[in-house]
Amino acid sequence: MATYAMADVAKHATANDCWMVIGDGVYDLTKFAAFHPGGASFIVAAAGQDATEAFYALHRSEILEKTAKKYKIGTLAGAKSLAPTRGALSKVPYAEPSAFQGAPSPYYDESHVRFRQAVRAFYDEHVRPDMVQKDIAGQPPSKELYEKLGKAGMFATRLQPGPWMKDCVDNCGMTLPGGLTPEKFDTFHEMIAHEELGRLGVPGYCDGIGAGFVIGVPPVLMFARPEVRQKVGRECIMGQKRICLAISDPFAGSDVAAIQCTATKTPDGKHYIVNGVKKWITNGTFCDYFTTAVRTGGKGLQALSLLLIERGEGVETNPIKTAYSPAAGTSYIIFENVKVPVENLLGREGDGFKLIMHNFNHERWMIVAGTNGAMRNVLKECYTFAHQRKTFGKKLIEQPVIRNKLARMTSQLEAVECWTESITYQMGVLTHAQQAVALAGPIALLKFLCTRVANFFADESAQIFGGRGITRTGMGRIIEGFNRAAKFSAILGGSEEVMADLGVKQAERGFPADARL
Repeated sequence: MATYAMADVAKHATANDCWMVIGDGVYDLTKFAAFHPGGASFIVAAAGQDATEAFYALHRSEILEKTAKKYKIGTLAGAKSLAPTRGALSKVPYAEPSAFQGAPSPYYDESHVRFRQAVRAFYDEHVRPDMVQKDIAGQPPSKELYEKLGKAGMFATRLQPGPWMKDCVDNCGMTLPGGLTPEKFDTFHEMIAHEELGRLGVPGYCDGIGAGFVIGVPPVLMFARPEVRQKVGRECIMGQKRICLAISDPFAGSDVAAIQCTATKTPDGKHYIVNGVKKWITNGTFCDYFTTAVRTGGKGLQALSLLLIERGEGVETNPIKTAYSPAAGTSYIIFENVKVPVENLLGREGDGFKLIMHNFNHERWMIVAGTNGAMRNVLKECYTFAHQRKTFGKKLIEQPVIRNKLARMTSQLEAVECWTESITYQMGVLTHAQQAVALAGPIALLKFLCTRVANFFADESAQIFGGRGITRTGMGRIIEGFNRAAKFSAILGGSEEVMADLGVKQAERGFPADARL
């Protein structure tokens, strides 16, 4: 591509011959001007000039990577490239957890840095280019993308450490990001994987990328019969099949004991016949398997069981319209006389509630990690916009009220991140049985705090971005999307009210009888 001096560009300064500089690129926008959504006058006014500042006052850099790319005719001599590097860590203050901006940490080593960069680079190459368009169109991730994700270890690294990772590396041709090995993988690598997906900034489409898998496959891996575990586990981890968790029904959300979906054994004892409905099931519209809470006895928690149900005769899934994109596949599921082999029972009959609770701790922690990643991205957007946007003759960052908003957002996110890291460390040290006792309360309170902070982020970021923060496209699209989706984290996996109460009730169990003021 040719190199031009600024003097060369200045010769093309009319409506019929319109060149300009943006960053280090030289663009011929003569033909484009008539099609510019904001009108030709903006283009013509900058003809022959360096329009970098004017461009970034109104547009995101991704416009250069997509729409403007075809009009680029060369580079500006001596200009520094502004093109982003795939997988690069941001230098914007607080855009990354402190350990990834040079601060010492007892939790991370070089493998975590390489892993974050590799995961980010994968998403930059394979997901980012069309994620916004697909999110708007409500198109879920394709089967082809799922298989790419599977082969690259992007699903396996969103599960807690276990033998399934090594099995897929050794027997299914799976590789892990950043040169990681199954032996080196830990809970912090997993936390990073969740953060990086949340960081993409398209909540609906991102939830379409295996939100159901992360909570639906662990019960299979831990409690299914060996032959079912290997077959279904490999299929889902490799992205060949898709799975979701079907707990909630129209009568039971956080109140799991109220589930009404039934599973009755056939007279020969070889099958369960499942009847009932499930509601608000993420990924349900396109899943092949449903890890399903059913009632196998009478009333109460002791009558609940978990069944793995394969899509087939008697299974009907319908989309539910929610505040974010249909790309997430949120569904209403009808089971009508569905025949399920007894071999698909997870654990023992009547152990359903125990298995659900076992899964909930990890699900709630995962929601926190993903929300933290999304908030990091929002904070980066706010800091960057505050330096780009000028109003009343000053950059936003020069306004004390804006700096105060950034200060409160930053300090709250740093607090949540520190608590998340502490609990993540404990998860890597304690057994599952110990976690059930020691971490159920702290994880519930962490989720409660995290989603309260997310609500604060949604409010303050929209105020910083103004009208752009409530516009689905353009400079504020990430802020607008975060505002639509922030409540999901506060409800899914257990509502804030239930989390707060659970956390305190768990703390009460260890309250010393002789404590006095």
